[in-house]
Amino acid sequence: MLYEALEILRNEVNVFLYQEGLEQKVVLDNIALLESEHESAAGMNNSIVLTLLTIDEETTLRNFTNNRIVGGKTEIRNEKINLNLYVLFSGNLTLYKNSLIYISKVLQFFQGKNLFTPSNSQRIESIYNANGLNDFRFTMELYTPTFEDLNYIWGTLGGKQFPSALYKMSLVTIEHNVPVTESALITQTRNVVNNLSPNLDPPQPSEL
Repeated sequence: MLYEALEILRNEVNVFLYQEGLEQKVVLDNIALLESEHESAAGMNNSIVLTLLTIDEETTLRNFTNNRIVGGKTEIRNEKINLNLYVLFSGNLTLYKNSLIYISKVLQFFQGKNLFTPSNSQRIESIYNANGLNDFRFTMELYTPTFEDLNYIWGTLGGKQFPSALYKMSLVTIEHNVPVTESALITQTRNVVNNLSPNLDPPQPSEL
């Protein structure tokens, strides 16, 4: 789901850029490889590069049961993993002013649309068909690092800084669609309760 979520995001921003009369410049790649001899480096030239920086688990959603009723049985599954993704949009346009223009458009897009679901996002058939992606929901929040954090980020990515915007993408859910165990579905409880207390009669009015 990591790739799928980022590919949906890349496509949505490109659709907006096209509607604004600009070229669809957003590519999904690792900005740290820009100065390397990696085969993907050339594809990042004159582009807005979307890079996944790091992920963390949304711990507030731990310990929620993940059971389903399928075919008259209860499927017991491991807890879903709910993740926050920290994604970086880096402006690597030929002209510095164009990088600023495109990063401004990225900011403008997410200011107007920060919630993404199947009903409000353009369908990408290659992703939906190949991965059975029928449902998703995530939000985008501008994340502002300190100057120290920013220096560390760009130092890790190779030292060269670009006009950029960092966003927190919440929540991306990871689940392996395989039950851990199954159990019969409980459909009757009344007889069980009666059998536990067969000799207990309701109190009579005189006893109250």
